[in-house]
Amino acid sequence: MAEMYRFNGFANKHFATAAARVFGLRGLEAVYGLTSGDPRIRIAVLDGPVDRSHPCFQGARLTQLSTLVPGTAKDGAASRHGTHVASIIFGQPGAAVSGIAPGCSGIIVPVFADGADGAMVMCSQLDLARAILQAVESGAHVINISGGQLVPAGEPEPVLAKAIQACADHNVLVVAAVGNDGCDCLHVPAAVESVLSVGAMDARGEPLGISNWGESYRTRGILAPGDEILGALPGGGVGVKSGTSFAAPIVSGLAGLLLSIQLKRGEKPDPHAVGAALLKSAIPCDPAGFGDCRRFLAGKVDVEGALTLIINGGTDMGDVTGIDASETPLVMTADQAAPELMQPAALPAGKAALGVEAAVFASEAGASDAAVAAGAPVLPQTARRAAPTRVTPSDCGCGGGANCTCGAGQPAQLVYALGKLGYDFGSEARRDSFVQSMQPNNPHDPQQLGTYLDENDFEAESLIWTLNLDATPIYAIVPAGPFASHTYKRLLSAFKDRGVEQVSVPGVIAGSARLQSGQVVPVIVPAVRGIYSWAMAELIKATLGESPAPEQASGIQNFLSRVYYDLRNLGVTAHERALNFSATNAFQVGQVMEAAARGGLELDRIDVKKSPVCRPDSDCYDVELGFFSPQNTNVANKVFRFTVDVSDVIPVTIGEVRAWSKRA
Repeated sequence: MAEMYRFNGFANKHFATAAARVFGLRGLEAVYGLTSGDPRIRIAVLDGPVDRSHPCFQGARLTQLSTLVPGTAKDGAASRHGTHVASIIFGQPGAAVSGIAPGCSGIIVPVFADGADGAMVMCSQLDLARAILQAVESGAHVINISGGQLVPAGEPEPVLAKAIQACADHNVLVVAAVGNDGCDCLHVPAAVESVLSVGAMDARGEPLGISNWGESYRTRGILAPGDEILGALPGGGVGVKSGTSFAAPIVSGLAGLLLSIQLKRGEKPDPHAVGAALLKSAIPCDPAGFGDCRRFLAGKVDVEGALTLIINGGTDMGDVTGIDASETPLVMTADQAAPELMQPAALPAGKAALGVEAAVFASEAGASDAAVAAGAPVLPQTARRAAPTRVTPSDCGCGGGANCTCGAGQPAQLVYALGKLGYDFGSEARRDSFVQSMQPNNPHDPQQLGTYLDENDFEAESLIWTLNLDATPIYAIVPAGPFASHTYKRLLSAFKDRGVEQVSVPGVIAGSARLQSGQVVPVIVPAVRGIYSWAMAELIKATLGESPAPEQASGIQNFLSRVYYDLRNLGVTAHERALNFSATNAFQVGQVMEAAARGGLELDRIDVKKSPVCRPDSDCYDVELGFFSPQNTNVANKVFRFTVDVSDVIPVTIGEVRAWSKRA
């Protein structure tokens, strides 16, 4: 194997030697003998805003996605954290900060924000889930999350669990920091089974005192260097920081290098195999040398061992298990959990002349205590109700008034979402204006508000209409364009019909809206022709007739309940849009259920897969419904498939329903 590691010139060898010394990883030079990263490998960084104008990023291939957090880096805590983390991966050779995978492409997805006072502002699990899905849609192979939420059971909320499951389904490796509480405790998302969790160790290879450990990390967590890690600062400076936040990007960058080696060998990149190789090759704790081996997680990262496994074929990450909900919604950077432990670190010798910032990342938890107590997502100080201004990604005036702004210069993000229709006032002043105009004057009573809007339908534009998943608003609906008035009438009609259980809202994501609670949600500019509202009983009757056979009605109800309440999603990724559209296309589903009922079959599984055959310039997905016989499990299963094209804002079905038998 030594022949494979021959360097292509002195400059590459010099860079490799320097990088290996900076990160303190044996075997890194061998990897750099093969690659410093392939631009076809994309690593997403879900963190604070990144100062992409920093000299260390000159020549780096970085793309920033529009999120609910402004992407412009300032001198706040979130920008310092995000810039530092990104530079550990993407810092270019010869710069003040040399990243571990400078040749890979980066996807910057801001999730933490700078508050008005410069302090860090956390995000919700819902916002983190959105960012993960954005990264998946943008083609990320690896997602780095240097943050998390302390959750006793280590279980994320359902929407975050599904976003992480989407990564498992799309073979995307999620790398997350275990947190800095210095205890046997779990952080989400690091504790989720399919996630590669990362703890921090010092130069001697021993766990940092602040690095968390826990049973969930023993089989899927590794230690990486996390003590005084050099990184970039907004404005052009450099500094050193310690913590698991800065160990995670080292592992993410190393994963990018191993994926690049797979490409170089003519293989298809396999992020899950790379993650498994990093785990399998980890150097376990020696009980004789260190008393508490729990703090080593599965072991210390071994670059040479992982490289050997990848060259010899790698391994698999294993199956993902389902995860239930947690009641705690806030996610913070890994370095915010234990502020009393995060004291300024001493400057290494010789670094003072470089203008190094030695202080490690500090917590700003006090700025968000009120929101935490209320159970609401914590938002930038400038986005809260009491603040004079709101933080938004851009300002192009999409028709939503003062509470809405539109992202400019970004590709349109299609969405096809299902949920319950709701409304919000955006501010106390707007709510009070309704109180003073209405008789009776309780705008929080949907029936009173509906009666008022009957007589004053123009007031529908004064509300922020929301789409809710359970009781949580996930989108604001802001009609725009020449048919905006028709769209408001459609929303008002669905709102007044108290029998409506679900509505479908297709459209494009265009900016964000601030609700009265302070929560910021993405705005959907809807396509009116795709807005439908229905109750399950009425939908079954419309599909099967006035007196459907009980088994047929039960089949459709089972399918719709699975989509609405079990497989619920944000309707962002292509396969989510295909699934949600299939739930509104009940007539086609009715054909399937009728055929299944004749065979005495019941619904078993719902799968959505990329269709191997599609029309030019289309994006097609096959929705497959698998059925089994409850009376005789030896009978072959039946599979029905129909194809959905999601390339347009309104999906369409293609061709006829296909069916075949499959061995049980």
